[in-house]
Amino acid sequence: MTEADAAGEFLRVLAQAQRVLEAGFAYLPPAKPEALGQDATRVLKETAERLRDNDPYQHPLYAGQMLKPPHPIARAAYALAMQLNPNNHALDGGRASSAMEMEAVAAVARMFGWSEHLGHLTSGGTFANLEALWVAGLLAPGLAIAASDQAHYTHARISAVLGLRFVPIATDARGRMDLIALEAALATGQIGTVVATLGTTALGAVDPLDRILELRSRYPFRVHGDAAYGGYFTLAANLEAETRAALDAAVETDSLVIDPHKHGLQPYGCGCVLFRDPGMGRFYRHDSPYTYFTSEELHLGEISLECSRPGAAAVALWATQKLLPYERGGEFARGLEAGREAAMELREKLATEGRYLVPTAEPDLDIVCWTATGRTLAESSARARQVFEEARRRDLYLALAELPARMFPAGSWPVEPRPGETVTCLRSVLMKPEHKAWLDEIWSRLCSAANAVLAP
Repeated sequence: MTEADAAGEFLRVLAQAQRVLEAGFAYLPPAKPEALGQDATRVLKETAERLRDNDPYQHPLYAGQMLKPPHPIARAAYALAMQLNPNNHALDGGRASSAMEMEAVAAVARMFGWSEHLGHLTSGGTFANLEALWVAGLLAPGLAIAASDQAHYTHARISAVLGLRFVPIATDARGRMDLIALEAALATGQIGTVVATLGTTALGAVDPLDRILELRSRYPFRVHGDAAYGGYFTLAANLEAETRAALDAAVETDSLVIDPHKHGLQPYGCGCVLFRDPGMGRFYRHDSPYTYFTSEELHLGEISLECSRPGAAAVALWATQKLLPYERGGEFARGLEAGREAAMELREKLATEGRYLVPTAEPDLDIVCWTATGRTLAESSARARQVFEEARRRDLYLALAELPARMFPAGSWPVEPRPGETVTCLRSVLMKPEHKAWLDEIWSRLCSAANAVLAP
């Protein structure tokens, strides 16, 4: 099927669903719809031209940042819901979409093994993490938040916004939280919550959550799982044992965050926060008699810090889950597995190529980082940036990341790096299922880029 054929099929299916939606309101007297005329056609063409000033995030040759196109069913369901533009703050503004949100969030919770939970969708992982750490601070006033030095930078910033002290914990050569450093921090009695990152932004590293939880037998603290990036990999069957154990332990955390707008095939913004104890809803309780007046049922605005939230995001997620259920061995899970297989294959190619250096650790998920060989860190960094630019000239879109040099094997450079030194790396996020089938093409273009700037 060509792209034009796919676009035509998309519009045909959406039009059929649109007619079903309109039939549900046929009892109303006709209202004149606002039509798009010639001026709108001109503006939309101009809009399309402006949007061309982007990298092709939707294409498999885009293998840079964490950008994954939404599934067509999500796009269609979102567009369908926008006819009504429901607001999932209150049932009065989004009755159907609120019910769909509750069902969709329950499906996410079941994926982690929770039959009971409190949760809702958010604008993204940042706000979802803010809510989780807000509750953590209320439960342990005066105590600090701890997360690894490879955790998302927003944890430190969120802690500052909430007036909570933040303690960074050192990581090992794999980019995972160092348990000796963590225990030393816990021994001070000043840590109230530990954030375990299940998929770091740079490497996709998964903190040893199962072993972090074991420390609760000696120290009292809450555990929050930031699974914004890696949470969906709990469905994947091709993880190494340590990663599998960490993800399986998510059922024992106190709270979790996951981003359906990353691996969940959703449009931005669609995050999700979950609490294992439904009683955490007491911290959200408030009164808004002008908002919650048509139903005695729970309104999502009563368990969320955000007020207006797009019901369309919930509708899109619900529809995607109906088409692609969260099942191990299912089509959705196989897409995740394909991304990890592509990452492992790319790392193997890089490790044996001769002109590149790869970190000591293999990828936990589907992110691969590497740098160019060089006599110094500065030379490796400069050469990596040259390959990055040459790859773009060949329509291969990668990303750059700054990693601690200690993550690379000893002897990678003639002079051993000093503590704290970093090196610029190329980074590829192979999160599209198509990346596996396109890996040979990606490798061919990467080799061509390297041939232009790196000695054989």
